[in-house]
This record gives sequence, C-alpha cells and structure tokens, in this order.
Amino acid sequence: MKTDAVVVTEHLTKSYGATRGIVDLSMRIETGEVFGFLGPNGAGKTTTIRTLLDFIRPTSGRASVLGLDTRADSVEIHRSVGYLPGEFAPYRHMTGHEYLGFFAALRGGIDRELVDVLAERLESDLSAKIASLSHGNRQKLGLIQAFMHRPTLLILDEPTQGLDPIMQQRFQSLVLDARAAGQTVFLSSHDLPEVERVCDRVGIIREGRLINVEDVGSLKARAVRMLEIHFTSPVPADAFSGLPGVRDVEVHGDVMRCTVGGAMDPLVKAAARFEVVDLSSHEPSLEDIFLTFYGSDAEDGEGAT
Repeated sequence: MKTDAVVVTEHLTKSYGATRGIVDLSMRIETGEVFGFLGPNGAGKTTTIRTLLDFIRPTSGRASVLGLDTRADSVEIHRSVGYLPGEFAPYRHMTGHEYLGFFAALRGGIDRELVDVLAERLESDLSAKIASLSHGNRQKLGLIQAFMHRPTLLILDEPTQGLDPIMQQRFQSLVLDARAAGQTVFLSSHDLPEVERVCDRVGIIREGRLINVEDVGSLKARAVRMLEIHFTSPVPADAFSGLPGVRDVEVHGDVMRCTVGGAMDPLVKAAARFEVVDLSSHEPSLEDIFLTFYGSDAEDGEGAT
C-alpha cells in the first residue's frame, strides 16, 4: 500500500465474534497534521488504534502506518511511534526516572534534556515511586514517555484523562509544538472542545463506523450550544421560532431554552427585544452533536469516509 500519508486504512474491520468493533473504516492522516478521532466511549477508537499498532489483527481490510504494512512491519512502525494507551499502566515498583530510562534503553537512547524539559512543563516528579502517584501524575509520565524520543507519529488515546485544566492546556501546547516540528499526531478523544482546540481535521466515529471526516473549521462553524435565557417577564414562544440554526425551542413563562447550531446572531437579536436577566450555555453530549450534525445518518451509523 504505497502512500505519502502517515496513516491509511482501507475498509478496516474488526469483529469480536458477534460483537462489533470497527466496521469498514477507511481514512487518511496526512503528514504533519493533528488528526482528531472523536467519539463516545465504546465507539471503536481504541480498537482502531490497537489494530494500527498490530496489538490485535483485523477481521478484514488493511492499514499502513508511515508507509509500512501494520502486520508485516509492526516492529519497525513501533520504533517511529510515540504511543499513550487509553489505560496507561506503568510498572508500579519503579520511579519515573527508572521507568523512562527503561524505555530509553529499549529505544537505543534518547535526549535526556528533552525528558527534563517535558517533566518541567508537566510538573512531573520523576523521583517518586509510580505506585505513590495519582492517576493524573501517572498520566503525565505516560505523556513524557510518548513524546520523549521525538517520534514521527504520536498516537494518543484519551491523553488528558485525569489531568487538571492547567495540565490539559500544557498538553495542548505540547501537541501544537509537535505539529510545528513537523510531527504527525493522531489524537483519540471523546472531548469535543479539546479536539477543536488542537486538531486540523476530525474523524467522527460512532458504533464502529466512521460517520464523517471534516476540517475543524467546518466543525466549529456548526458548533452546537444548548442555551437557557431568563427574562424579566414572560416572553412569547413565537418570538424565537423559525430563527436560522435555532431548534428545540421551549418557553416556560420568563425562561426560554433552545439548541443553537452555528451563528448566534439571529438568536441574540431576537432576545435583545426583551429584557434579559441571565443567560447560560450548556455543552451538549456527543450524541446530541451527532444527531444535530448528521440527523438519521448518525442514528444509523452510516456516513462518508
């Protein structure tokens, strides 16, 4: 499978007996991009990653990573990939220094100065025993392990789980620095805002099927918000019906609730005709986003690849 893309899958399928893993998944990740793989837990994100790394074998279809066949050339692929698994479980009896030293030896040596820089940016104490670390601090160690050899490709499965908001921002800066250095990043996540902040393109997976692949700019243009507006007095429901991008309007006296996709301007202008007391915005679930973006296609699990 000759290609200039870093990752290519062609009709990749993995079944666990009667249970669905991934179905007919075809996609490309280009050199130097940050590609977000977005879907709820259980959608097939980890199965895809484990298949790309040859930890499990596909039922049908094929894939290449860095121009190499994932089954025939998995050892060579692993040398050039930085990988953080979704369930990162380092050796608990080691310190952070010992753990990273072990992996450095397996890779034939790394830049120790880069390890120190990464540890400082993530505020990671490498002298502590891993058994004594919190989930978030173990996650930091996993990130250092993935980034420390400046891999051509980073594959990160739910990388910010357990991290506080400050460390999430530090992680995002690491990803942007990696892209600036010409590295490619495959970022699996169920967190839409995280994907929007750092990714160039997004593949959306649901129930094992790739619904769509699109630019983050297009995703943001169709951003979905669930709004609740409180007024000083009751407002008529028809004041907000038929507005572009506004749906699911509910008015109960002086409170209006709705879902808005895309530009907020029409709703803001309609609300400005009345006296607003309070406005709150709620992040929708991924299922709400799928239904809003793709309608019945999302419900059926079908879409473009």
